[in-house]
Amino acid sequence: MIKSVEATGKTLDEAIRAALLELKVDRDAVSVEVIDNPKTGFLGLRSTPARVRVSYELSNADMIANFLNGLLKHMGSNAYPEVTKTGENTYSVELKGDDLGLLIGHRGDTLDAIQHLTNYCLNKGDAPNIRVSVDAENYRKKREESLIRLAEKVAAKVAKYRKNITLEPMNAYERHVIHAALQDEKDITTYSTGKEPNRRVVVAYSRYSSVPPRA
Repeated sequence: MIKSVEATGKTLDEAIRAALLELKVDRDAVSVEVIDNPKTGFLGLRSTPARVRVSYELSNADMIANFLNGLLKHMGSNAYPEVTKTGENTYSVELKGDDLGLLIGHRGDTLDAIQHLTNYCLNKGDAPNIRVSVDAENYRKKREESLIRLAEKVAAKVAKYRKNITLEPMNAYERHVIHAALQDEKDITTYSTGKEPNRRVVVAYSRYSSVPPRA
């Protein structure tokens, strides 16, 4: 994505510096197009300032940070994103700042919405798809650990009493964590039932269960 600004100044150097200041980038990162050279009129009257167009190509990390800064500002939050490249087209974002609980939301619902919107908006057009994971206060890891403990506890009950247990509604990622945590448990299997947003995981005693697909 190319970002450009136009700026003016008494000299070309002054106009370029003004554009760099607005873009917050270094001179060697941009291309410069001279629109108007400065002109001095008779006796200094009716002088024409220099006008330039300065452009640079935003990296994926820059686009992610710019989008999230705008979104967070629109949400009335003073949080800011720290973007880390984790793979060729994958990025991890950690939100920093105060009152991050508001950005996490109930069971991570707001955080999931921010992540979904970020991925949706950044993957428009013909550019290669990028995947962005958004977290705050290490919420996702803590939630995953909590789900694994829940899965193990429920599996122990199912094995002991040989009675299936249906968990509370979960999103696709949370269901995946439950399925993965119990995939090697003896005499235990898992599958999903219901429709979004009320889709749930069933932890079943596998010796007598007829098991539908997990999803």
